[in-house]
Amino acid sequence: MTLDPTSCYRALATHDSRFDGVFFVGVTTTKIYCRPVCRARLPGPDRCRFYPSAAAAEAAGFRPCLRCRPEKAPGRSIVDARARLARSAAARIEAGAMNGGGVEDLAAALHTSSRQLRRAVRREYGATPVQLAQTHRLLLAKRLLTESDMSMTEIAFASGFSSVRRFNALFRSRYRLSPTNLRRGRRGRSGRNQGGETFTLALDYRPPFDWEALLGFLAGRAVPGVEAVHDGHYARTVAIGEHRGWVAVSPVADRSTLQAEVSISLAPALMPLLARLRVLFDLDAEPETIASHLVADPILAPYVRRRPGLRVPGAMDGFELAFRAVLGQQVSVAAASTLAGRIAERFAESADTGVRELSRFPVTAARLADAGADRIASLGMPRSRAACIAHLAQRFAEGELRLEPGADVDETTHRLEELPGIGPWTAQYVAMRALHWPDAFPHSDLGIRKAFGDSSPSRLLRAASRWQPWRAYATMHLWQSLSDRPELDKPRQEVA
Repeated sequence: MTLDPTSCYRALATHDSRFDGVFFVGVTTTKIYCRPVCRARLPGPDRCRFYPSAAAAEAAGFRPCLRCRPEKAPGRSIVDARARLARSAAARIEAGAMNGGGVEDLAAALHTSSRQLRRAVRREYGATPVQLAQTHRLLLAKRLLTESDMSMTEIAFASGFSSVRRFNALFRSRYRLSPTNLRRGRRGRSGRNQGGETFTLALDYRPPFDWEALLGFLAGRAVPGVEAVHDGHYARTVAIGEHRGWVAVSPVADRSTLQAEVSISLAPALMPLLARLRVLFDLDAEPETIASHLVADPILAPYVRRRPGLRVPGAMDGFELAFRAVLGQQVSVAAASTLAGRIAERFAESADTGVRELSRFPVTAARLADAGADRIASLGMPRSRAACIAHLAQRFAEGELRLEPGADVDETTHRLEELPGIGPWTAQYVAMRALHWPDAFPHSDLGIRKAFGDSSPSRLLRAASRWQPWRAYATMHLWQSLSDRPELDKPRQEVA
């Protein structure tokens, strides 16, 4: 990634939030690096060095600013093909992919060579995959030291370190102070809540952010027993590997931040949990960039202006999202949610969360594959749809489908469409949310066609070419426009 020093300095001088997380600035006189939104005194341009990642700044010998806290900066979207490999790798690293493996393992998972992976990551982030992983662990540890009351041992393992000794040594070496000294000087920590059963963390984003629209979208599609939306909060149960718990998320007034309350049982899975939350709420989006592109279309322009900061909701659980999408074929959103709740009630593990609305953990693919089509159909759906869900579960349980950000979009949608009962609409919807692909486009959707002016799928697809690479955001704007005209919001339908 090439950075223009003049443009970067201009963004730094104006605290431009559009560039938060896009680059970091190292100040040569203090050896501190900051986010471009930092409110510290502006250094002269001759003292500034600009880096495409926190890892690159640390590799150059800079330490993170204690004021703007680089560990809280938003990430970057996976968009253009040239940067896709590097950004997919970075997303996996942030989710903990290198905690138990090396660069070769990561390269194999991304279907590339370790040499090509190193080259792509270096070009995009100015650092190696190992440096990215180390910096991410250190910054997460710094964040937990500042925001939580976890013990040093809990922080070390939650941050991906294999031992407390390694954590202490690398922290001292990189930041020139001990974890204990950093914690001693912290201010405004959130700490633990509810007698130590939960802790809170801040999730920063680039404004604007249409929380109302995103929450409304999630509320309508919530799986009863697994998800709950009320009083401006979103809550759900979480299962990551062997770890079980729950999380509740709400906006922080007058700040570009969401607050996540997390059950302490999920601390060992904190890396993948935070990555999933950022995807679910689309916190790494660049709303100004997206809006400036879409507003050029005369049909989309009024929708974009009406809803600044509209996000594309991702998914906490790719399989859950996929089978929920199958349930949504040719039925209303409410009917699909009812069916999803029945599946959770029948086949999911019970959850004792202390939160009344959260009584089930997400149903697993293995459980639905074992259940079979007949038992699934008995919950009130056509057997053909139940068979589709059973086949989907089998493929996912056997590792033939990766339904997560960074998965190959073309390969995944092709494999989905090979399953009887899954067509282009479902495949694109899964790509849009589970794979978090910003250019996914379910062009056969009846609601989109109505909002765009009763276009045929082929005509709509041609018109949408000018929305690339942000067609998923155009989709959300078109769907959102239907809330102003509820009579147009019909059940989704597959069109060949």
